[in-house]
Amino acid sequence: MEMILGGDESSDSRIREYVFTQADFERIRKLIYNHAGISLSKGKQNMVYSRLARRLRANGLTNFNEYLNFLERGNPEEWEAFTNALTTNLTAFFREQHHFPILEKHVEKRKNEGKIQLWCSASSTGEEPYSMAMAMVQAFKTFSPPVHILATDLDTNVLAKAQLGIYSLDKLEKIPKEKLKQFFLKGKGHHAGSARVRPELRNMITFRQLNLLDESWPIRGPFDAIFCRNVMIYFDKQTQYKILKKFVPLLAPDGLLFAGHSESFQHAVDLFKLREKTVYELANKQR
Repeated sequence: MEMILGGDESSDSRIREYVFTQADFERIRKLIYNHAGISLSKGKQNMVYSRLARRLRANGLTNFNEYLNFLERGNPEEWEAFTNALTTNLTAFFREQHHFPILEKHVEKRKNEGKIQLWCSASSTGEEPYSMAMAMVQAFKTFSPPVHILATDLDTNVLAKAQLGIYSLDKLEKIPKEKLKQFFLKGKGHHAGSARVRPELRNMITFRQLNLLDESWPIRGPFDAIFCRNVMIYFDKQTQYKILKKFVPLLAPDGLLFAGHSESFQHAVDLFKLREKTVYELANKQR
């Protein structure tokens, strides 16, 4: 998953519906950082205005100060909407394809060790955890592998889409035809133009909302592998280290952490060491 905090969506301040000051923007930057660890760059004013103006309309408010005061009073539904508005999720099936053969080889060595536990920590609309599930079917040569995948995300909207497991055919164009036939059920009638993942894949996955910045995570390890790809780049180094430190006790001693192509954890060599391209293992396996 990659959280793209928008291109800077154009919005001419002369025709804006609401006054949007620099102070409003700085307040929003602080709120989203404290709540979700996301560092909004200074060039995102127009994108933030465009996304959040919709929330002002939805709540019948007349200015950003009113909206932010409303937010800070602790309305949980609005915090959810605020966070969802500022995160757009970019993902794809078998993205960073070199990771999946590594994952398959890794779990094959554990075939006789009981249930395999995997965690997709930024699942977005589901393409990544479903790709993991397909890899597990291939590794174990059965649609009932001894595997459970926990798939979490901050954004409740994308989690709802992920749980449905329905994708437009254009989202599946890069998947080889044999995999499409094996893992998807093509829609008919008013479902034409879309496909649903096979129920066996869906049954392998539990989708749950989780904020990686929460002080405690209501999940249990150990996980044989954790995917946390293309999300760390939106956190500062201090926040990255905090999250990585919390991964350590949840990962099996010989477990793997999969990162995104743009991510490097050189600032956390006491926690993780590079095993191969964007794949890490614990720096200290004796825990």
